[in-house]
Amino acid sequence: METSATTTLPRTFNTRTLNMITLGGSIGTGIFLASGNAIYFAGPGGTLLAYFITGIMVYFLMSSLGEMAAFMPTTGSFYTYASRFVDPALGYALAWNYWYGWAITVAAEISASSLAMRFWFPNSSALLWCTLFLTIIVGFNILSAKIFGKTEYWFALIKITVIILFIIFGIATVIGVTQQPIGFKNWTIGDAPFHGGWLAIFSAFMIAGFSFQGTELLGIAAGESKNPDKVVPKAIKQVFWRILLFFILSIFVISLLIPYTSTQLIDVNVVTSPFTLVFKQYGISFAAALINAVVIIAILSTGNSGMYVSSRMLWCLAKEGHASSIFAKVSKRGIPVYALIATTLVALLAFLSSFLGNGIVYFWLINAASLSGFIAWLGIAISHYRFRKAYLKQGKDLTALPYLAKGYPYSTLCSLMFCIFIILGQNYQAFMGNNIDWHGILISYIGVPAFLLLWAGYKWIKKTKVIGLTECDFEYQ
Repeated sequence: METSATTTLPRTFNTRTLNMITLGGSIGTGIFLASGNAIYFAGPGGTLLAYFITGIMVYFLMSSLGEMAAFMPTTGSFYTYASRFVDPALGYALAWNYWYGWAITVAAEISASSLAMRFWFPNSSALLWCTLFLTIIVGFNILSAKIFGKTEYWFALIKITVIILFIIFGIATVIGVTQQPIGFKNWTIGDAPFHGGWLAIFSAFMIAGFSFQGTELLGIAAGESKNPDKVVPKAIKQVFWRILLFFILSIFVISLLIPYTSTQLIDVNVVTSPFTLVFKQYGISFAAALINAVVIIAILSTGNSGMYVSSRMLWCLAKEGHASSIFAKVSKRGIPVYALIATTLVALLAFLSSFLGNGIVYFWLINAASLSGFIAWLGIAISHYRFRKAYLKQGKDLTALPYLAKGYPYSTLCSLMFCIFIILGQNYQAFMGNNIDWHGILISYIGVPAFLLLWAGYKWIKKTKVIGLTECDFEYQ
């Protein structure tokens, strides 16, 4: 294996590629499969409210990350920012949490691939599909960052095209292009549009939060983008509104065409995916096969992005001396190969699905990965609050920043509280029954004590302290 003497990653991503990497990491099974689940529990109005509020919070978070990334573009992203502006122990814990979270996400997506392929090959081995999909994902990442960017561009484009077609078909059905107009009748049945009260809407927030995860990929990819001071602000403005528009319009169309009382919405599979149901109403008989193909593309796309971002985070940890120096080595193509191999070994957890049952393993993995993402968002909010506060404390000129986050400090503080709200409520149902569901609590919250142990352990060993506002380092090389 050939490696170069340098440990520097090349800057290869332009605005278009950066946009698509962020879109590719965000538009996945959360919207194609889980969105119907939210409508079933919270009704059309409750689900739209949850997705809209979550979208606004994510915009605030992206703005916060964008302000730091445009000024100080680094592959370490919020790991570096937390270490510089809050506490090295917090940065250390965030980095390992994020690497672990995305490596687990790759495993979860590979596990999901065997479920998706069984739609066409019901008696096939999960081991076969896990091997095939993992090989494809590693292949895209090991060739070059440019190859990764191109494949992610086309994956994202296919997903976006299907969503646009879905919205067009759905609206045509609602207004009665080929049949009687449906209108808003599904918004008036039962106790719609808000069903189940605040706890149901809270459940929709959980699903919405998971659906939006991946937008923070922007900060990681900024470290390998050309002219990040110009590219990052453009990407924030373009990507966020596209994601929000796709999500809100898709859910709105689903809620108009399928009553929230439909029990099909509660089953998270391709046959009962809300996208499949809507296409079937429009007369597309092969709708399930079409959506299954899109779900497989979404799995490849998310796995592709996950492998990229987790290997980069491990590379950054090694550069900072927080992991073995072998992970800092870069191939002549500009790929952190050893970091990629280590991440792949974690993703091999997907092979457990061959022995323990796909559904069980997928549930374990997706819970661990989801919580890891929310902890990362919390780290972004904390880091930005301190970044701006230290910047002003040191008397620096705000106009010198390439991009300014909107609404500081209120937007950042709201995002911070929102993340805590989501983390604590990950599995509130476990506390609601006659007996506490300790097994459910363990699966849902295991990432919290793991993160706290990393933070406290590093702080105790290295004797780190919270960095003073006048001591924060804004020098960027």
